[in-house]
Amino acid sequence: MPAPIATALPASVMLPVQSALPLSTDLPEDIDVSDVVADVSDDGVSAPSDEASELAAVVDRAADHGIKLSIVVLDEDPGRDSQLRDLATEVGAEEGGTVLALSPSWVGTYSDSISRVLLESGQDRTYTGDAVVSANRFVDEVIEPGPPWALFTAVIVAIVVIASAATFFAKSRRTSGSRDDTAEKGDNAAGAGTSYERQKP
Repeated sequence: MPAPIATALPASVMLPVQSALPLSTDLPEDIDVSDVVADVSDDGVSAPSDEASELAAVVDRAADHGIKLSIVVLDEDPGRDSQLRDLATEVGAEEGGTVLALSPSWVGTYSDSISRVLLESGQDRTYTGDAVVSANRFVDEVIEPGPPWALFTAVIVAIVVIASAATFFAKSRRTSGSRDDTAEKGDNAAGAGTSYERQKP
């Protein structure tokens, strides 16, 4: 009886594995995204009542510059700062535009129109602990981005490094040259002494 023939799958065939599945969104505890989206769809703000009207004015100011902004404010910091970005992403998936999520110490953003670089630059200006001030600073940065200080710093550091390397190279060549001259003079002096000695009777 012939031995059974083993069947091998082509290398291109991939079997599904659990690790290939997308990770679930990590949202702050006790937050119902549907409730947040319902608040945001009304006036662009989901926040404590004492801040809502001022934040709505920030949303209107952003709209005047062509930016659809939603602002979500939490009373307390979530367990992880990354949860604010996930919350902003969830709200943005429903509402579109740009979402700014704030807590007393952290910030998270999402946008379908603004680059991540500009979003993070805006985030850097929002760590104030005051939601209204933070939101205004974020809008200021998004509307009129400030100078790229990080790029300027990197360029200056690069210039200093290049100048230091050039100075070190020039000094090392100068030192090497002076050593060669000294050695050559010593050889000439030794040679002259030898010929003089040969001329003695």
